[in-house]
Amino acid sequence: MTITRRLALAVLGATALTATSLTAMAQELPRNVRLVIGSTSTGGDTYQNSAIVADALADKLGINIKVDAVGATAAFKALERDKRGTTLMIFHDQSYLGELYGREGYKDPFSTYKIGPTVAINPGNAYLVAKNAKYGTMGEILSAAEAGEKVRVAIQPGGVSEIGFSAMKNAARLRSPGSEANLVAVNTGSQSDKNQAMWDDLADVINGSIQANEQFTQLADDDQKAMKFVWITARPKTLEQAPEQGMGDTTRDKLLKYASPETNVPLNDAENFTFDKEFFFLYNAEMDDAIVSQIDTALAEIFENGEIQKRQKASFFIPNFLPSDKARAHLEAKRNTYKDVISEITTN
Repeated sequence: MTITRRLALAVLGATALTATSLTAMAQELPRNVRLVIGSTSTGGDTYQNSAIVADALADKLGINIKVDAVGATAAFKALERDKRGTTLMIFHDQSYLGELYGREGYKDPFSTYKIGPTVAINPGNAYLVAKNAKYGTMGEILSAAEAGEKVRVAIQPGGVSEIGFSAMKNAARLRSPGSEANLVAVNTGSQSDKNQAMWDDLADVINGSIQANEQFTQLADDDQKAMKFVWITARPKTLEQAPEQGMGDTTRDKLLKYASPETNVPLNDAENFTFDKEFFFLYNAEMDDAIVSQIDTALAEIFENGEIQKRQKASFFIPNFLPSDKARAHLEAKRNTYKDVISEITTN
């Protein structure tokens, strides 16, 4: 064998070895993955949505994914400890709203973690009053505040529940500066606590959801538990994607009457406030970008197939896949809008 041929073979061997080494270095999701969520409930929308996505992703990649409802603080801590990809997280806008409202255990997710893809929207965030309430629209509620009447609003402070309340106060301020002081927060806990605050006459308005509260809107007018919607915060183009039959006995067309533009809660002089509750992945800041790419690619193919959308819509979720880079830009812009609203209003 000539020297020239030996050198050529050596170069080819080194090239092959380098390619093999690089392939080995590109990490993939482990065989067993723990998907933590920012909720402790296995019956709520965060768990439902995460389970749908986890099942589809596990089937696509041939791995095992267990959804673990540990709550926000524990989930963030677990994520920070694991950069290997064995722990992933799904949560919603509370991830950044908690930090904007100064809640303990929340950090700026955009500087602390990697932001993964969005996967779904829950268009159900809503506000309700008792059926026998003296006001039945957001316009009447803002008029009452303008007239000096105290309007008590039951919320769970520091996140998705409170952002709509901040928007109410902002709308009152735009309508009649100073009247926002007449919208008073009644800080409670779970949805059942907010419901009870209304039934015990401790709150005039409550934060709720289409999924949890629609059943109470079907009760007779003289029933103590009867409620009616006054505002649904979702963007109209989001709500329009919901099933035509809507939820329970309330059709999509009826639900749209409580959303913008039919119901006006101004963000500024030019547009209404809207809020979509969006679910997305979060990763450890040092997790390999190859895993990020693997999840993006797998989910893109899953959503292209179309089956996951059927499961999501059956549970009243709106399919909403954006790959990681687009998701981050979208969520940061959204965060900045709500940051401006919160900065204008004191919700203590």
